[in-house]
Amino acid sequence: MADSEDVAFLRADVDRFCREIVDLAPALRLRRLSELRVMLEEVTGAALIEAMAGARGEGWGLRKIGASAGISHEQVRRMLAEGLSAGEHPVR
Repeated sequence: MADSEDVAFLRADVDRFCREIVDLAPALRLRRLSELRVMLEEVTGAALIEAMAGARGEGWGLRKIGASAGISHEQVRRMLAEGLSAGEHPVR
């Protein structure tokens, strides 16, 4: 899949970050990469749930949302349910 211009920009930033920490001691490098990974998962996870909820609000079915997000319709159902029960607020 080709990256959009925005995604390519972010990828370059993450690549730069990874190159900058390559000379750190292994423990520090691993910690920084772990922190980056957790942060990316939090941010993209919240945005994904918001986008799925928006698509659902526009009448999209779970299978269509899943196909667009690259996950199963059952994962979409669970993520939407968990997002609602956790009180997720839309990312702005």
